[in-house]
Amino acid sequence: MHRLAAVLLTPLLLGAASPGKPVVVAVSGIGAAKGIVHVDICPAKQFTREDCPWAAEAVAHAGTTTVTVPDVPPGRYAAQAYWDANGNGKADRNFIGMPLELVGFSNDVQVKLSRPKFAAAAFDHGTAPTRITFAVRKIP
Repeated sequence: MHRLAAVLLTPLLLGAASPGKPVVVAVSGIGAAKGIVHVDICPAKQFTREDCPWAAEAVAHAGTTTVTVPDVPPGRYAAQAYWDANGNGKADRNFIGMPLELVGFSNDVQVKLSRPKFAAAAFDHGTAPTRITFAVRKIP
């Protein structure tokens, strides 16, 4: 009898934990329809790192490419994106670690020689889909 109860209750329990909603990111500054645009949605501790828990990619379109990152739980996050024009699946960097490809951050935070601050790029994501827009640029 306990097995039957577990089988019957499992769908209810799974449905009770509602998944997050998408963060839809319009990334402008894409120079050509080649490669992919990669977007990460990051909590403070993982911002500007490679281990952000939510990410998605879309085929690059000249001008603006929209990337939808699904199932992001409510919270305060910052987004980071790069245009992987050569399609090698990574953000290429020079010998000192500076990005060689175009990169961008939520709130259109622009950086020079240091990492952007989470507070400057942060946005709130609630229980409805969130839409944000920012550009990718070359970091000097």
